[in-house]
Amino acid sequence: MSAVAAQINRYALKSDAECQQIIIEAKAKLGERLIILGHHYQRDEVYQHADFTGDSLKLSRHAAASNAEYIVFCGVHFMAEVADILSRPDQISILPDLAAGCSMADMANKVNVQHAWEEIRSVFDPDQLVTPVTYINSAADLKAFCGRHGGIICTSSNARHVLEWGFERREKILFFPDQHLGRNTAYKMGVALDEMVVWDFDKPMGGLQPQQLQKARMILWKGFCSVHQIFKPEHIDRFKQQFPETLVISHPECSFEVCQKSDFIGSTEYIVKTISAAEAGTRWLVGTELNLVNRLNELFPDKQVHFMAPTVCMCSTMFRTDPQHLAWVLDNLAAGKVVNRISVPQEDARFALMALNRMLELPV
Repeated sequence: MSAVAAQINRYALKSDAECQQIIIEAKAKLGERLIILGHHYQRDEVYQHADFTGDSLKLSRHAAASNAEYIVFCGVHFMAEVADILSRPDQISILPDLAAGCSMADMANKVNVQHAWEEIRSVFDPDQLVTPVTYINSAADLKAFCGRHGGIICTSSNARHVLEWGFERREKILFFPDQHLGRNTAYKMGVALDEMVVWDFDKPMGGLQPQQLQKARMILWKGFCSVHQIFKPEHIDRFKQQFPETLVISHPECSFEVCQKSDFIGSTEYIVKTISAAEAGTRWLVGTELNLVNRLNELFPDKQVHFMAPTVCMCSTMFRTDPQHLAWVLDNLAAGKVVNRISVPQEDARFALMALNRMLELPV
């Protein structure tokens, strides 16, 4: 066992209460040199220590604008990468648990996307006809791929503005890794379902015929969020049979069928703001991660907030960040040692920032 693994194991044996005390003391010692970011999906034991909470891009921009030397991102790998890309050279991005990845982001990698780009080239020149768009839930090298090929990045909040930008430049969009965000957004813009195809990266030519690619306006990567995939239209139907007055709000990573049955569709920030502004006594069925839904229930006791699925499901990779890992990282920082630094290679960071800046120049 390595020295690092042995050290982590020692912290793993500490109780939550012991770790909370370590975290509090380390934060006090580090002061303004440290900023802790907490994504909405984090467990409460970690979320309570965050200096800023919210969606991933907003958090990274907060950190980059701060005077902090250390950015500890309680989220997943791609989020800490974005923080590193947007931050100053004197800032260090840290992920408490390096195993905190994103299954959706892992469904698209640079090798498969580059291969798809070359296969599309056998039908037409993608650099002339296709704008590559990656959801921010993707690896830094895919953001860089978009930067290199005249593409852009989107969030669940600004996807429509991004697709409009893409269509203004080229007639088609290759959208990855989440097919549902791409489909739901494009459909609301008036793109017909028969003008969208799904690229299956496990099949030659994505499982598509040349004529399908020629007709398509949206080429959707066969990727999805494992949490939002569990929500089904029948969950909405059954709930509304019992409570017909229910308002349904879903994240656009949910399936097309779920979003079509929803009264509101939007990012985690949008979901929080919408329920916050709603009238007292309203009942909400929410299609997003369980930790956030439970937190909404506590924040707004004057409303009734329900998790859409009948079975419990949370983001298992988000859940990996626990008080033990956070305490280990902060204790090391307080002792002058950096562990679990996330550093994007300079060339990838340069092109990824190019794609990010294209997005940040668009309307909010």
